[in-house]
Amino acid sequence: MVSERILVMEDDEAIRQLLEQFLSSQGYSVTSAADGIEGLQLWNKDSYDLIISDVMMPSLSGYDVVRILRQQSNVPVILLTALSEEEQQIEGFDSGTDDYMTKPFSYKLLIKRVQAVLRRSKPAQTGSWLEFEELRLDTDSYNAYVDGVSVGLTTKEFEILQALVEQAGKIVTREQLLDKLWGYDYYGDTRIIDTHLKNIRKKTNMPYIKTVKGVGYKIER
Repeated sequence: MVSERILVMEDDEAIRQLLEQFLSSQGYSVTSAADGIEGLQLWNKDSYDLIISDVMMPSLSGYDVVRILRQQSNVPVILLTALSEEEQQIEGFDSGTDDYMTKPFSYKLLIKRVQAVLRRSKPAQTGSWLEFEELRLDTDSYNAYVDGVSVGLTTKEFEILQALVEQAGKIVTREQLLDKLWGYDYYGDTRIIDTHLKNIRKKTNMPYIKTVKGVGYKIER
């Protein structure tokens, strides 16, 4: 069985080596880059199943890396940063990242998040279509279509939209979405879901997603 390939972008050599050694010890095939420019050059030459990138890198930040990647791919991305402020995390999710970890972090928790992100990024073994008005979701390939036109959603955005469609007409709380999508305890601000929904609304341009103030969301005609 071919091991899943992870590209690590981290300018701190000590942290980069630790990440490479730890992930390799868990059975992943790891390639590393010292900054975002080198990382994107490696990305353009080869294919990877997951990217783990530091935010504060010289020349090109992790946010910029994700924005560039999202112009051509929905490859899962986990951002690492020493910045813990809510605004910094929101900027990360606004750029299109799938997950976010603040330094210092537990390597055991990191591997759980890597496993969760990779699991979500894989097509389902037996897929089906979900439909709501002009929206169609292919749960086999994680592709979304509005009026037949493909919409480039990240894995996390797709699964949020899928969860809402599956519960169409019912309120889905932020906590339910976090539990369903992350699959582990989330210690950050639950309002980070709001950022994902903002991106979904912008990309799909659909008027059906309603905010239930102080609770969560629902999708309805």
